[in-house]
Formats: sequence, structure tokens, C-alpha cells
Amino acid sequence: MSEKSLLEAVARMVPEGARVLDLGCGDGALLSHLQRERGCSGYGIEIADANVLACVQRGVNVIQLNLDAGLDMFDDQSFDVVLQIDTLQHLRNAETMLRETARVGRMGIVAFPNFAHWPNRLAVLRGRMPVTRRLPYQWYDTPNIRVGTFKDFEVLAQKNQLRVIDAFGLHNGRAVRTLPNLRAATAVFSLQRG
Repeated sequence: MSEKSLLEAVARMVPEGARVLDLGCGDGALLSHLQRERGCSGYGIEIADANVLACVQRGVNVIQLNLDAGLDMFDDQSFDVVLQIDTLQHLRNAETMLRETARVGRMGIVAFPNFAHWPNRLAVLRGRMPVTRRLPYQWYDTPNIRVGTFKDFEVLAQKNQLRVIDAFGLHNGRAVRTLPNLRAATAVFSLQRG
């Protein structure tokens, strides 16, 4: 799945004119798109200097912050939508940040590589960690701290009393609603506090 396909799929889930907080916003491409195409406003949170600069150059409001420090600077329900797009797998405090996403936003949208996608399962059956377009790193040089599956996230959301509004997989730019744990490279969830 291309980064553009993921960006477009997530953008369609964000209500027009929403106030958005994008956790781990990278170069600001998604927020820039949301501002331009959906009339949204908000902030990105990013730690990498080069990405912060790229956000500024795109006209995206960005706060340089390590997400491991939490979101104490934001009040409850400060944003309409909080995004965690390809962020969860990089966080040391993933469960805490998931709860913070639901606290700070009226709705959270989370997307991450689905480790249970069938090509990944096949690689593990062959005795190797998967290397795919969605998980393009070798086991020894991956920036991912953890891997998860569509089903794992369902359990995590329930454990943290988060209500799943919508859940589906994405593969090759298309939504996968039948057997997404097996058939989709990316898991996508929208959720609220339960």
C-alpha cells in the first residue's frame, strides 16, 4: 500500500472542518492535505528535526515533542479527531498513548501495519521475519518497537474501554472488511472513549 493510499483513506474518515491533532505527523503531508481538501485545522506532534522543518515549510502547525512524554499539555476533548497513523508501533507507551488519544479527542483514528496479513504469516512459517512493502525493514534494523495485528488491537481497545466506531483493513488502496486480519496489510480503527 502506498503512503498516498493510506493518507487518502484516513482523510475520508475525518469530518470536514475538524480540529485535528496528528501524533507522529512526519513531514505533515496528511495535515496539509486535510487543511487543503477538508478545511481542517490543528497541530502535528513530531520529534524529528527534519520532519518539523518539513511541516513548517508546508504551513502545518507543529509542536516538537517526544510522545513518550504524554499529552498533558492538552485538555480533555481538545480536538475533534486525534490521528495515530503509523505511530503506535513506534511508541514505548503504546497503551497509554491510545488512552490519551481517546481522552484528548472526541474520536481517534489509528492505523498500523497488520502483522497477521497472510504474506507475513507465510514468511514466519518459512522461518523468517517478513519484509514487505508495508513492513520494509529487516528484523535487526526496523524502527518498529513492536508489531501487532488487527485482532490484537480489538482486544487492546476493549481492555481500555474504548468503543470501536469502525474497523477495517486496507490493502492496495481498498478497504477490506471481510477477514481483514488475514487479507489486509494495514489495520484501521476509529474509536471513542467507551
